[in-house]
Amino acid sequence: MGKVRTLLIKKVSKELISKYPDVFTTDFEKNKKLLDKYSEVDSKHLRNRISGYVVNLMKIKIRDQS
Repeated sequence: MGKVRTLLIKKVSKELISKYPDVFTTDFEKNKKLLDKYSEVDSKHLRNRISGYVVNLMKIKIRDQS
């Protein structure tokens, strides 16, 4: 079974990737630091969830390009 992510996490992640396509990578820790720079996420839990979903989306993007 897959992980359930809220609409907010999906929406913010997709917006960030569309605005900054070359900034985010498949590295979770690097994405966490970039989220502090490019967005205003209040809670650590929400930042980590968004960073994890960004990693997932970037892996899919790389896989589709190959």
